[in-house]
Amino acid sequence: MKQNTILKTFASRFLILILNFGLVIYSTNMWGSEGKGFISLVIADLTVISFFANIFVGSSMSYFASKFKTEEILPFAYLWSVLVGILVPLIFRFNNASAYFGYLIMLSVLSSILAANVNLFVGQQNIRMFNIYTALQQIVHVIFILIIVYLIKITSVDAYFLAQIGSFGILLLGSSFQVFKTCDLKRISFSKKIGGKLFNYGWKTQLSAFLQFLNNRLSFYFLEYFKGVVSVGIFSVGIAFSEAIWTVSRSLSVVLYSDVLNNSNADEAIKKTKVSLKISFLVTLSFILAMLLIPGQLYSMIFGKDFSQTKEIILFLSPGILAIAVSNIIGHYFAGINKLRILNVKSLIGLVFTIISSFCIIPKWGIRGACIITSVSYCISSGILFWRFYQMTEFRFQDFILSKVEINLLLNKFLKKKLKF
Repeated sequence: MKQNTILKTFASRFLILILNFGLVIYSTNMWGSEGKGFISLVIADLTVISFFANIFVGSSMSYFASKFKTEEILPFAYLWSVLVGILVPLIFRFNNASAYFGYLIMLSVLSSILAANVNLFVGQQNIRMFNIYTALQQIVHVIFILIIVYLIKITSVDAYFLAQIGSFGILLLGSSFQVFKTCDLKRISFSKKIGGKLFNYGWKTQLSAFLQFLNNRLSFYFLEYFKGVVSVGIFSVGIAFSEAIWTVSRSLSVVLYSDVLNNSNADEAIKKTKVSLKISFLVTLSFILAMLLIPGQLYSMIFGKDFSQTKEIILFLSPGILAIAVSNIIGHYFAGINKLRILNVKSLIGLVFTIISSFCIIPKWGIRGACIITSVSYCISSGILFWRFYQMTEFRFQDFILSKVEINLLLNKFLKKKLKF
């Protein structure tokens, strides 16, 4: 695996992590736990919609980018984005965040088309452009929030969503210009055969991703139903803080996935997967320990008095966060070799556990119960992936410990290379 590419991707993700922290801190202090609850619900709704959109704009774009011409796959992605972005939000018209229904439609359409462009870069092994646009989504969002709140003087929660719409719109124009430069618009076509392949690969990967998302976010909806929107806001901050640790895992996963798609050597792909496992496990464990050493009072000072439970939430989520950080690597390996059944199985089993236990535990234990359920679900689904991966390969404890050679290589890369992305 190209270490320089990994480091650039990590740098991009780390910048996103910092900006996400900033947004979480700003939104909790600006709009309180109730405002943060509404933001979390709309973003959760948007994520659900994205899973439907990603049937054509997600990993299927990356997977077939090297197999078909851009003008043969991009029209399906764009048309699907518009249809899904308008029709699917109708499902969410009756929840507590229904006041933001119009924003949800605009966010859905713009983010889906942008995702098609960005995922196309991954399939073309243009990780640099993927990193740039992924980071810019947060950077431009922050800039627009500052403009809308302090110059235009819109201080309600609407400012958050208006800024996000502006961010997606600007980046969509820029990325489309770059995509169309290498695309022969006169040869745009809708082939049933190609469309069928895109759909077949896309729905399988998205079924797994959607089920896993429900494992990750279903507790939001149970908390809203049983304990109210304020509890969602409190829980979401702990979740955001904890899941930020996945920065390293997601960076490695993107590079590994792109590598596997363009590499026919099975042994080399497994070797790269195991190296990624080591890095993800050790760095994630270090981040978790560091976050748990932060005094609980500091979280309250940063986010406000409503968020005194943040450290406790992180503690309960830690085992599951570590498990997912490592299993993400294996999941992208299976997606890269088009073995998608195991991804659906592990997500479905985790989801069944989440649904059954949520009805029993969340009404009694509230936020603490949601943490326990989420963490156990993460561990169950991750355990299934580990079991399947190590059925195919030899299990060694060394898979989770960096060798001296690998440590020296990484240190040399950090010291000698300037991160340009």
